[in-house]
Amino acid sequence: MTKHFFGDTVTLLGRSLRHIARSPDTIITTAVMPIAMMLMFVYVFGGAINTGSDSYVNYQLPGILLITIASGIAYTAFRLFMDMKSGIFERFQSMPTARSSVLWAHVLTSLVANLISLVVVVLVALLMGFRSSATPQAWLAVVGILILFTLALTWIAVIPGLTAKTMEGASAFSYPLIFLPFLSSAFVPTATMPGPLRAFAENQPVTSIVNTIRALFAQQPVGADLWIALAWCVGILVVAYGFATATYHRKIS
Repeated sequence: MTKHFFGDTVTLLGRSLRHIARSPDTIITTAVMPIAMMLMFVYVFGGAINTGSDSYVNYQLPGILLITIASGIAYTAFRLFMDMKSGIFERFQSMPTARSSVLWAHVLTSLVANLISLVVVVLVALLMGFRSSATPQAWLAVVGILILFTLALTWIAVIPGLTAKTMEGASAFSYPLIFLPFLSSAFVPTATMPGPLRAFAENQPVTSIVNTIRALFAQQPVGADLWIALAWCVGILVVAYGFATATYHRKIS
């Protein structure tokens, strides 16, 4: 059964990746908005923001990476919605395929597509002057956190992808997630925010994740932020996975 699941998942993953390869505008669109934000914040607002950092692009890149992921998962919900409406799910269920492989193929497609978009954003950041003294181990830690964050948000995206009534509704859920980094330490230090907003910013998941990635890039101690970031990512992932799989089983039963 396990071998059957892995084989079916790989086959369906290949199908989804071929769709993306034939429509590269998905990756381009996902990366364009975060890159535009990065350009705007660095070259328009960067000079007016005092972060205590030598380079503002270094300061704000972690937040841009999270926005890239939040933008990308909207396409996961969209692809799931289109498969549900086209009847392809029912077709796969009538074939001798593992039921969960259809869902996992979409999740892994989201992971691959988002990693490609993240690489594009980092390359542009390097052209803009981003530099890091991080060791290979620190870079691996950053990649691990981004993968965990992507999986957590992807399983959230599965829910509207399966339940939305319209194409717009399937992807609209990502808007609050894209906005969340603006209410964190991603672009300005939380110390500059008014009291209630500062309290929210310092205790929401994006801030701990951004602070951890920023510290890893700068080869600084990560402190408790690392464990808080991991707790947020794992907690969101577990809860979202539970709701998403329950929703999926109801849909195909």
